[in-house]
Amino acid sequence: MSRGPRALVPVALTGVLLVGCSNSAPGASSPSPTSATSSAEPAPTGGAAAPVPDPRAAAIGKPGTPVDIATGLDVPWGLAVLPDGTALVTLRDQARVVRLGPGVRDVLGTDGPDGEVPDVAPAGEGGLLGVAVSPAFTTDQHVFLYQTARDDNRVVRYTLVQNRLTQATPIVTGIPKNTTHNGGRLAFGPDGKLYVGTGDAQDRPSAQDVGSLGGKVLRVEADGSIPSDNPFQGSRTWSYGHRNVQGFGWDATGRMIASEFGQDTWDELNVIRPGGNYGWPEVEGPGDGGGEYVAPLQTWATADSSPSGVAVTPDAVYVAALRGQRLWRVPLNPDGPTGTPDAYLDGTLGRLRTVEVGPDGSLWVLTSNTFRGTPRQGDDRLVTVPLT
Repeated sequence: MSRGPRALVPVALTGVLLVGCSNSAPGASSPSPTSATSSAEPAPTGGAAAPVPDPRAAAIGKPGTPVDIATGLDVPWGLAVLPDGTALVTLRDQARVVRLGPGVRDVLGTDGPDGEVPDVAPAGEGGLLGVAVSPAFTTDQHVFLYQTARDDNRVVRYTLVQNRLTQATPIVTGIPKNTTHNGGRLAFGPDGKLYVGTGDAQDRPSAQDVGSLGGKVLRVEADGSIPSDNPFQGSRTWSYGHRNVQGFGWDATGRMIASEFGQDTWDELNVIRPGGNYGWPEVEGPGDGGGEYVAPLQTWATADSSPSGVAVTPDAVYVAALRGQRLWRVPLNPDGPTGTPDAYLDGTLGRLRTVEVGPDGSLWVLTSNTFRGTPRQGDDRLVTVPLT
């Protein structure tokens, strides 16, 4: 680890949205979209849900040729798959959520104007960021959004009924915000807890302050309360010493693996341990830190990665690279170090923001060329990448 702080240095679906702080328990105009009517509706059913096969079990192999699912998206950020096989995608600057899939493209209704999620204040890297679907969605219909508000970043729970987000309930507030380093990823772990990736919001010391929500991986119950087995009593902090956590997932053994933006030298892929200190701002990248800090599982030069979303499959970890404009495949070894990373889609799609395992066992990937990129015809897009 480098020590010391440094100076900050084609088949498209038709339709919508063309580009144009405490750690205690809770308490520019764009074109208006149109909504395409779809035959599929993510209507939940009551009672016990039938077991759904985990598509990750079939997600084995190496990436093939990408195929468009949807195009013309404006700064897409988060992606979460619903039980019906469609995906919810957040549009950061438009503060909207769209439901996408083969033959499906809907703008979700909200209590805000023109389908905008209420109380979102996009600026810089902030806006409508991560999205997660409740593990009990078929009975509770809950969807969780990470959103930048006027004074903070926060996690808000919604109920999705008939393609409309209602009953907004903030469950985590007071996450520091700034024009950069907002974190924003959400995901439910195999333990049923909600994990939240945050950034230091350009306040470096906050990453080492367990009492701050900045520069952390947070772990909460679905109502925002603090699990009794969190490593720091009365705190949502699961791990700390992070600069800007961008993606995470879990392997078959339950290991949590997360990506993190470095500053000038190293981007990181980390195994997240409860209570672990990942060193920022004292260290960046590889090194033992005198045993005080958890060393990364894998590192890249920042020009080669700038990692964002992460998808974990039985045989690999996939990392979407923004500046690197490629999809990294890191062979997974549950008993030790990873294998040598391989790059796929190198320059093929431009900047990559998010990767998730799709409902069919392929990879679903979001591009991010309408933000700090060179948009191509049809950008930004959601693509499916088969594993063969």
